[in-house]
Amino acid sequence: MINAPSASYSLTVRVEIENKPGMLGRVTSAIGKAGGDIGAVDLVEAGRSTITRDITFKARDERHGQQIVERLRALDGLRVINVSDRTFLMHLGGKIEVRGKMAVKTRDDLSMAYTPGVARVCMAIHHDPEKAYALTIKQNCVAVVTDGSAVLGLGDIGPNGAQPVMEGKALLFKELSGVDAFPICLATKDVDEIVLIVKAISPVFGGINLEDISAPRCFEIEERLQRDLDIPVFHDDQHGTAVVVLGALLNALKLVKKKIRDVRIVFCGAGASGIATAKLLMRVGARSIIACDRAGALYHGRTQNMNPMKQWFAEHTNPRRLRGTVGDALAGADVFIGLSAPGVVSLKDIKSMRRNPIVFAMANPIPEIQPEEAGPYVRVMATGRSDYPNQINNVNGFPGFFRGLLDVRARRVNDEMKIAAARALADIVRRSELSEEYITPSVFDRRVPEAVANAVADAAIRTGVARRRRRGSVLASVAVR
Repeated sequence: MINAPSASYSLTVRVEIENKPGMLGRVTSAIGKAGGDIGAVDLVEAGRSTITRDITFKARDERHGQQIVERLRALDGLRVINVSDRTFLMHLGGKIEVRGKMAVKTRDDLSMAYTPGVARVCMAIHHDPEKAYALTIKQNCVAVVTDGSAVLGLGDIGPNGAQPVMEGKALLFKELSGVDAFPICLATKDVDEIVLIVKAISPVFGGINLEDISAPRCFEIEERLQRDLDIPVFHDDQHGTAVVVLGALLNALKLVKKKIRDVRIVFCGAGASGIATAKLLMRVGARSIIACDRAGALYHGRTQNMNPMKQWFAEHTNPRRLRGTVGDALAGADVFIGLSAPGVVSLKDIKSMRRNPIVFAMANPIPEIQPEEAGPYVRVMATGRSDYPNQINNVNGFPGFFRGLLDVRARRVNDEMKIAAARALADIVRRSELSEEYITPSVFDRRVPEAVANAVADAAIRTGVARRRRRGSVLASVAVR
């Protein structure tokens, strides 16, 4: 299947066109016939014999974009002056910066913000470390920590290559929930070193967001940091994914009038996010889960192509010990959750599912099966992409999740918070609005961070891991015992 044009492959071409009737139409027709999606046509300069314009269009991928530009170069009466990749332009100089919250313009300002006045604040925190929450950025600050070993669909590209992703995450933290986040990209893959470094920098932060660290090291890193730190540690690739999948699934099941305890769920992909999602679904009642990898269904006793994550699936799911391919597992299944790779399931597999099937094909950028192919044969179709309905994306989870953690100064993350966050996500879509193309709110729905934050904060208080309690909409510094 051919992917649709995407803003992530968006180009602006500056062209000089002969000033003749019909020339602009020839240019736009050439782009359209080549499969580009024109977004804007701007006038730069108008002369007697030529007109210079900036034409912006979306392509399917880098190669497609180059093909469209070459088609423009071949037109008579047109000269391509410059080609700009809008995605790269957005990243020039990085996507985040640090700004002061107050001006320092006088001697009085300087003496309070820095020496000598700052010494009094330092000693106040020294005598009572909890005051760091009130008197430093700790109350609103998160570290986004990675070693660059499992970045998006790119794999092990190292800390330098990973930084644009971490900057993007920090940008979303600030934009969506007002949280100050800093990218911490570590030039080590040693578990002991990563744990030591994060522990050493932790006094600055109110929470730690682990990101794009390969399995199985991510499990040990998270477990040790949760044990040793008194601030929440959250591996978003695992638990953020689990939250947004559960939220979407709750609404999809309402639509098809099925209960989670009654449906058979097939996972394709038995990695860190798969385990975390399966565990959370089991916590809310899922009883029939089968996980598959390239070698097929995981079952108790399987020895081929196993690792600790797959061993967990083998021991805790697939009670009937079904064997065979992912297609065999999907026969008679109600739900497909793809956290794997492009094109791993066929239309024949999807057609073998039970009536009103739910398909979450979330491999990025190319899903396990394209919506154009599967859509006519399923009741609910969702992906991880922004250019299709029902985008299931961690952006709907982590900004609000950490907002809630920070608001009550939580000590740790627990399953009650994750379930509460997922239910809050699901509840944003009212029953009167629920449809096959709207089971989860948009990542631009400004209600999402607040709803998730409130749910997480309430769960933290309810489970006794908050340092302070809410009173209505006002947070009060009250220790929760």
